[in-house]
Amino acid sequence: MLLVGNGRLITRDEAFPYAEDGAVALDGEVIKEVGALSELRAKYPDAEFVDARGGVIMPGLINVHTHIYSGLARGLAIDGFNPTNFLEVLDGQWWYIDRHLTLDGTRACAYATVLDCIRDGVTTIFDHHASFCEIPGSLFAIKDVCQELGIRANLCYEVSERDGAEKCGQAIRENADFARWAKEQDDDMIKAMFGGHALFTISDKTFEQMVKANDGMTGFHIHVAEGMNDVYDSLRNYGCRPGNRLLYNRVLGEKTMLGHCIHISPAEMDILRETGTMVCHNPESNMGNAVGCSPVLQLFQKGILIGLGTDAYTHDMLESLKVLLPMQRHNACLPNVGWREATGMLFENNAKICARYFKKPLGVLKPGAAADVIIMD
Repeated sequence: MLLVGNGRLITRDEAFPYAEDGAVALDGEVIKEVGALSELRAKYPDAEFVDARGGVIMPGLINVHTHIYSGLARGLAIDGFNPTNFLEVLDGQWWYIDRHLTLDGTRACAYATVLDCIRDGVTTIFDHHASFCEIPGSLFAIKDVCQELGIRANLCYEVSERDGAEKCGQAIRENADFARWAKEQDDDMIKAMFGGHALFTISDKTFEQMVKANDGMTGFHIHVAEGMNDVYDSLRNYGCRPGNRLLYNRVLGEKTMLGHCIHISPAEMDILRETGTMVCHNPESNMGNAVGCSPVLQLFQKGILIGLGTDAYTHDMLESLKVLLPMQRHNACLPNVGWREATGMLFENNAKICARYFKKPLGVLKPGAAADVIIMD
């Protein structure tokens, strides 16, 4: 048993929200008790003590959208690369990188990403992977790293037609194989979703293949309306908007999460609400790619469950939170909005998203919850 104490305890539990000199007793993978340090030290005298040294003891942070495949890209420069729009960013940088990513490269990216996450207090990630150089076994390679380093993860592979039918088929099989493995293992540390890239790289035929291969095992994790490419493609080739396409293709539902959702209409928001579909917002990535600002405040008003991710722009969720708030205020032209929504996304909604996949409660320190505890300055 571990006893983490000698710090300010923030539990995120309404029944016992705060202790000035608090402690958490951990029994294996679950929390046994929270309370005052003096009381728990007397109750568990044989527990190994972890000294918080006056820091803040709090639940581990959660990132609901990141990309392990970019783990080694920080600081990388491509000679002559000067993108002027979002499609050029994708094709000239990210697709170029993942087309050269082998299984060994995927493992290296996983180590870099997971170690950065742990350093920044992130104990749970939802990853959306792409390594079109070598697809088979890539999710299992990432899984091995996550298990070795001890992070909780929900993994999927990015289905796309951008590199042809063979690679698309391999991506579908990798998702299905890993989802089947995760279902059989029923491990509360590793879960699976069924990934898809942006809609403009996925035809209705491929969606049909994805739904068939998934066979109801899990939900989908897909980029939606991140750029206007998605909207134009859906309107021109399918006669409807992206949200409608997903509905018609039977992709939406309570276990499905849509990344970005910047250029969605109020009618599409209604579809997401009625189907219980989740959304994840990635503020720094959206600003860096100059694709626009997600209508976070409107999504909240509609009653849609929206969480905070980073799109791997950073692994520091608090930095992402700091950007989210002024971004929404700037977009709304109001300096007094967004605080409740921004903090609610990180500290409440991300845990609610996890609850649709993981059994033990996350994002809270209370008896029976997962023993995901961090100490912050």
